Amino acid sequence: MSVPVASVEPTTVRPPVSEGLGEGVSESAGEALRPHAEHAFAAELAALAAQDDRPRPARWRLSPWAVATYLLGGTLPDGTVITPKYVGPRRIVEVAVTTLATDRALLLLGVPGTAKTWVSEHLAVAVSGDSTLLVQGTAGTPEEAIRYGWNYAQLLAHGPSRDALVPSPVMRAMAEGMTARVEELTRIPADVQDTLITILSEKVLPIPELGQEVQAVRGFNVIATANDRDRGVNELSSALRRRFNTVVLPLPESADAEVDIVSRRVDQIGRSLDLPAVPEGIEEIRRVVTVFRELRDGVTADGRTKLKSPSGTLSTAEAISVVTGGLALAAHFGDGVLRASDVAAGILGAVVRDPAADRVIWQEYLEAVVRERDGWKDFYRACREVSA
Repeated sequence: MSVPVASVEPTTVRPPVSEGLGEGVSESAGEALRPHAEHAFAAELAALAAQDDRPRPARWRLSPWAVATYLLGGTLPDGTVITPKYVGPRRIVEVAVTTLATDRALLLLGVPGTAKTWVSEHLAVAVSGDSTLLVQGTAGTPEEAIRYGWNYAQLLAHGPSRDALVPSPVMRAMAEGMTARVEELTRIPADVQDTLITILSEKVLPIPELGQEVQAVRGFNVIATANDRDRGVNELSSALRRRFNTVVLPLPESADAEVDIVSRRVDQIGRSLDLPAVPEGIEEIRRVVTVFRELRDGVTADGRTKLKSPSGTLSTAEAISVVTGGLALAAHFGDGVLRASDVAAGILGAVVRDPAADRVIWQEYLEAVVRERDGWKDFYRACREVSA
């Protein structure tokens, strides 16, 4: 028999989000080190909802057009500026949003650092107004994280019952017509992954202990993320892969695009940490991005010199980390201006993952490329100092 959706009682408290998407922020949200998207971008979401007169799928907070605008940025008719959350091909975002408007689950696939988690969070909040229905995939993720668990005090006292059942984020999303997120799907053991097959194909979650089931209501969907670069991951079964529409998020096409992405994210992170403004360090950001792209691609930007690539991914996310760390150094131990000496140690740590092989590659790059590059003498000296 089917369980009425109203009978699945919440057991955890999520941050309240108002119908208007701009109110209901918890008192602690302003002090959060990394606020949820529904809090950080509440004003933009509210402005979009107020001016969005296009058709919306069942239980969606915004129309597909407004969801895409929220992610890609734009200017609304009343002059409100929506900041870009994702810098990349528009068609990729449109396909992802359209997938969520159907009964197909969405798999965001890409190498580390291509903003899969970031896009997943913002898609969920734009569609459902809540990005917190999250299952974090690890090698130890149990089946209960996707299906349901039990309150063992209640279970021992009264046996299996509705009151003893602890719903997972996926079960809650099914009952409420929301979007659930599963991060790092390929890190979850294969037998636990396959728990999703019935949920995604039949839109049903059986509860055999009670002889009942939870049926998904309209608006329910799943966004999963995965990458194909990590070692030791669990490949998706063909049966599970068929339940997803896969969208591949590429690395930034150009250095300018990657500099823009790094600058935006560092600026957002820096504001929460009271770090110096990014524009004063834009040249160092461009250097970090150039180094990462050249070593990642195995060739210099002008295409003249072939390079060996180190073992690390040198992703955009790592570039953001290097620059953020450099800004912190500049703020606390410098004059507040990002310089080559502030990012050199971070670059070394990102490039040299294998102390034997990667160090040789890094030294060859410094001597053959950085040393001879006009205007990079300070960068060369800083990198040599930390590499000694």
